[in-house]
Amino acid sequence: MVTRLLAFPLKPYSPPPPPPPLPTPPFPFSQRFKIPFSSSPRSQLRKFAAYSHAESAAESKFDVEFSRESEKEELSWDQFNSLIQVHCSKGHLDEPLDLLARMEALGMRPDPSSYACLIDALGRVGRTLEADAIFQEMRRFGLRPGPAHYNSLLGAFLRKGQLHLADHLLVEMHERGVARKRETFLLLLDSYAHAGRLEDSWWVLAEMKRRGIRLDTYVYSKVLALYRDNGMWKKAMALVMEMQELGIKPDRRIYNGMIDTFGKYGRLDDVVKVFDKMLGRGLRPDIVTWNALIRWHCRAGDLKKALGFFAKMQEEGLYPDPKIFITIISRLGEEGKWGEIKRLFEGMKLKGLRKSGVIYAILVDIYGQYGQFRDAEDCVAALKAEGLQLSASVFCVLANAYAQQGLCEQTVKVFRLMEEEGIEPNLIMLNLLINAFGIAGRHLEAVAVFEHIKDSVSSISGYQSRCGYVQYSHESIHESKTI
Repeated sequence: MVTRLLAFPLKPYSPPPPPPPLPTPPFPFSQRFKIPFSSSPRSQLRKFAAYSHAESAAESKFDVEFSRESEKEELSWDQFNSLIQVHCSKGHLDEPLDLLARMEALGMRPDPSSYACLIDALGRVGRTLEADAIFQEMRRFGLRPGPAHYNSLLGAFLRKGQLHLADHLLVEMHERGVARKRETFLLLLDSYAHAGRLEDSWWVLAEMKRRGIRLDTYVYSKVLALYRDNGMWKKAMALVMEMQELGIKPDRRIYNGMIDTFGKYGRLDDVVKVFDKMLGRGLRPDIVTWNALIRWHCRAGDLKKALGFFAKMQEEGLYPDPKIFITIISRLGEEGKWGEIKRLFEGMKLKGLRKSGVIYAILVDIYGQYGQFRDAEDCVAALKAEGLQLSASVFCVLANAYAQQGLCEQTVKVFRLMEEEGIEPNLIMLNLLINAFGIAGRHLEAVAVFEHIKDSVSSISGYQSRCGYVQYSHESIHESKTI
């Protein structure tokens, strides 16, 4: 097995010990995952579907009526497949699984395209167990999975961080002679870049070149971001030169990556040059561009240019996200320019951004020390009065604003208000509590929150073990890096 794995190298970690060999299909899905399934996983998939989340995408009245009427009458094989693919394309999962059960009850089997849609739709929402069940059932009924089926399942495993299963799926593709096309390499590159695995990303890029697979700005932008994060800005620029030599014109994604790379290493003159070159090529800056320009000039202490970019951004009809706005007002607050802070926000309100700028007003009051919202309850009440939808991210932004000022009691109050609203505090909120107590010098409380996080993780792991779920060690490392 190790020899076969080396035929499709996956660095930097060594291949895990091989599991017991899988029986040759057809075999029951329960034999692979040691779950007490019946001879066919269809009945079990029906149970899984009962626990799925409610539909989030809204259908038009026509679509709803069409679906209902079509599913009331007796459907042909073609109609079943069409409905399954339509529902999957809209992100609906209960309906296609129900249609699949109805097909099997009538002795029909979906076509390969419907199977591919089902695997992809389930994988995109993290339901990898069901996606793999569909994949195995497809083979059990004598259909040969193609590259689209393998890529859909591979993407699901990689997005979920199930690297062990992804490795074995790649080996299976090699053994069964399934071609690894461009999409396969893009899935691997996206996963490796997201996890910060530089050597693996190099290997994917080299393999794509060796196989003559088309490279584009998406591929280069992933490697460019890795160079930036690993302090290799010179290599990042060499990569851009290589891209241009191949006749690939930089797009906005590449220019944003270059601006972010130069900014991270304090080369602000180069940042401005790249920005001017971007404008000269007729590319319009987006919110990512403006945020990077403002952020790096603020961190370098060049508030004049940062505010200039802020003004230009508003002229384009854009406004910064809360993190960038916090950066601006923090720097102004350090210099005691409270009037400038108030003027900035008033200007935003005059430009018609009052509704979306409620959160900014509260942050200004916290940082500007105007005293209106020194209490977290007043903040939340103001948000509700303005009709702003409360969410975990809103509470985290508020908590961060208080935490940075060392107002740990108010940070704790935000935490409690979040629970009262029925929103479960996430890891970000707990980290903010640690920061708040640390800034205020209350280290015992910070340690207590940290211990609570450790206990919570242990209890979750214990629960998973009791349920028969075992996570491989390298999966845990991969997920912790992602967090």
